[in-house]
Amino acid sequence: MRFRQTGVAALAGMMLLASCSWGSGGAKDDGAGTGGAKGSKTLVFGAAGAPSLFDPFYTSDGETARVNNQMYEGLLSLVPGTADPGPGLAVKWEQSKDGKRWTFTLREGVSFHDGTKFDAAAVCANFERWYHQPEVARTSAVSHTWVNDFGGFKGDTTPSLYSGCETGGDLTVVLRLNAPSSKFPMILAHGTYAMSSPAAMEKYDANDVKASGEGFTFPAYGRLHPTGTGPFKFVSYDDSTGTVKLARNDGYWGDKPKIGGIEFRTIPDETARRQELEAGAIHAYDLPAPRDWKSLRDNGFQVVARPPFNVMYLGLNAKTVPALKDLRVRQAIAWAVNKKQIVETLLPEGSETVSQFVPRSVEGYNKDVEGYPYNPGKARELLAEAGHPKLKIQLWYPTEVTRPYMPEPKRFFDLIKADLEAVGIQVEPVAKPWAGGYLSGREAGEAPVYLLGTTGHYNSAQNFLGILFGAVDNAFATGLLGFGQQLVDDLDAADREADPKKRTAKYLELNRRMSEDWLPSIPIASSPSALVLSSRVHGVVASPVGGEPLATATFGE
Repeated sequence: MRFRQTGVAALAGMMLLASCSWGSGGAKDDGAGTGGAKGSKTLVFGAAGAPSLFDPFYTSDGETARVNNQMYEGLLSLVPGTADPGPGLAVKWEQSKDGKRWTFTLREGVSFHDGTKFDAAAVCANFERWYHQPEVARTSAVSHTWVNDFGGFKGDTTPSLYSGCETGGDLTVVLRLNAPSSKFPMILAHGTYAMSSPAAMEKYDANDVKASGEGFTFPAYGRLHPTGTGPFKFVSYDDSTGTVKLARNDGYWGDKPKIGGIEFRTIPDETARRQELEAGAIHAYDLPAPRDWKSLRDNGFQVVARPPFNVMYLGLNAKTVPALKDLRVRQAIAWAVNKKQIVETLLPEGSETVSQFVPRSVEGYNKDVEGYPYNPGKARELLAEAGHPKLKIQLWYPTEVTRPYMPEPKRFFDLIKADLEAVGIQVEPVAKPWAGGYLSGREAGEAPVYLLGTTGHYNSAQNFLGILFGAVDNAFATGLLGFGQQLVDDLDAADREADPKKRTAKYLELNRRMSEDWLPSIPIASSPSALVLSSRVHGVVASPVGGEPLATATFGE
């Protein structure tokens, strides 16, 4: 019963829980799951990957977040269908003039799944738990989102955005910050900051993370006893099949789910997910291949597209390929990739090439930045000028996964490999399972050139840029490129700028410099993804960030 991890997102698919098989019934007995009495039907969801740890604070992958989103809630939530914050466990909030004190009024009558009362003391218990992480967990490899959003922990030399938490009675809580931030309070809608039962965290040693060989072991709380306030409760996880089962929380404070539970079945192959849906074995799945959207609709299924809120990029690691320290080499690779062909060939309608690491809809996107349109002649010229006309690289791509920004990784790899070879770059293919070496290898700095992307969690440039480049010891090795610390400092200054107009101006300049002067890696495209539902499933609202709440789902004809 241990999790091992060597990188930030390597938790995904590496869960080693005791098997808790919950049966293998399909979804087609009555067209609606384990059906029978009204409201007892189970929604069966085909997941692209196995979940990892059921502790939202340590979660960094989308498949795990989807499961956790059904069990946990935060102070804020996302307004359905948007990336904008709205009420959650807090019904209203206000800030002080200096932006350093935020007062939240909490929702009445809320309890955790174990019966513990949700109140201001519970909010402070969660924040203090996050702030007082053990030394081994104070890295982006474990506490990924906190490090990106809040910075340091109690006693660190690295400053923290978080300063403290105060209660003002059961239903009033004040969060103190050390500085204003463009991210606050919207980051509180991120699933990482969902509320856990203080009693359960204490009973099951939620912070008892330990180093174990090249990875980490995690305590019983997130492995076996996740306890939130959400509309569904944890029942079991079968690690041999990657199947999670949740049951309706009949004590939920809000509108009770109309379904009896949710079953998440891990089906890594997109074609297999489609076949399972067509056979009636599942009711829904995520990330259909763009080429299948029309035929799915023609066959009576619902294909609900999400607005583009991601960026797919070609990652460059100067630590592994010394030639990449030369800006001309990085620019040559950028000129060599036919981004327009990728969009037109592999991505769905509504996709577009991008010149920056933020989607067009996000504050700070600089429309005047042209980027690097396809120009193989320019690429060859720069490689020769830099002394690397026959550069050799490894190009990594993931297997056993489908991502919103990269529906079919092997096809993306094939196109980019051909583009690079056309300008004289010799490409050695490296394929690794998403949760079996790809993410962990990338985070460990082993991937020289690789395919990846990032999906936003809230509507802020910092959410994209800060996560990727907010530290010099990142997977792009920007600390070796001469501008790494300047980029970190500029991002920090933009984030802490209280004036919205001045903040936007800072991000516009950052995006210009990242493209024209620095080019740490190569942004390629931003694309919509989609959720596929049986014609009998109603009430699910697609979200730009994915991981949709499923408590609103109903079954019908």
